Amino acid sequence: MKKFIILCIAISLSSCDELQQVVNNLPQDGNVLSDAQIGAGLRDALQLGIDKQVSKLTAKDGFYKNQLTKILLPEELRKVDKTLRDVGLGKLADEGLKVLNRAAEDAVKEATPIFVDAVKGITFADAKNILLGSDDAATQYLTARTEQEFYNKFNPVIKNSFGKVGADQIWENLINRYNSIPLTNNVNPDLTDYVTQEALKGVYKMIAVEEKEIRTKYTSRTTDLLKKVFALQD
Repeated sequence: MKKFIILCIAISLSSCDELQQVVNNLPQDGNVLSDAQIGAGLRDALQLGIDKQVSKLTAKDGFYKNQLTKILLPEELRKVDKTLRDVGLGKLADEGLKVLNRAAEDAVKEATPIFVDAVKGITFADAKNILLGSDDAATQYLTARTEQEFYNKFNPVIKNSFGKVGADQIWENLINRYNSIPLTNNVNPDLTDYVTQEALKGVYKMIAVEEKEIRTKYTSRTTDLLKKVFALQD
C-alpha cells in the first residue's frame, strides 16, 4: 500500500524532473521501474506497431483496401477523376487510383527498416507526457522526431516505386488524356510528394492503432515488460 501511494504521488507531479526524483528515491526492486525500463517498454510498444500493423500495409491492397490508410486522389485531381468518368474512362481512373496505393505498399516494404532503426534510437525523454498521455502519445512522439527524416528518405523510394508498379506511365497517360479534353485546365501535380506524405500518414496511423490496443487492452501486452510499464497508466 505504501508503494502504491508513493507511485500515485509520482504520477500526479507536474514535471518529469519531479517524477525522476521520486523514482530515484524509491527502492529499486522488482516492483519499481526505472526510466530506462519505461523507455524500453515504450519502444517495445512502437516496435509491435511496426511488426503487427505497419507490415499489413506492405501486402497487396494493404493501403487500397484499408479504410484507415487508403490513399485517395488529391483535391486538384478529383476533377480529373470525375471528368474521365464522365467521358467513359472510368476504368482508367480506377487504375490511376489503385497504382498510387500500390506505390505506397511497395515503398513501405522497402522503407520499413528506416522505421525500425528510428524506434531503436528513441531515448526516454518524457515519461509523464508519453506514458500518461493520450492513446497515441508515443506515436506522436515518434512522428514529431522522425517525420522530416522519414520524408527525405521515403520520397526517393516512392519515386522508384512509381516506376516499379507502372504508376508513372499510367498517370502520364491519364493526365495527358485529361489535358487533351476541350475546355479543361491543364494539371501537372507532384504525385511523388503527395503519395509520400499520404504513405507516411498511413504508417503512423497503423502504429497508433497498436499503441491504443496496448494501452487499453491488457491482453495486447504480450511481454512482462509491456505489462509492467503500461500498468502504470491504467
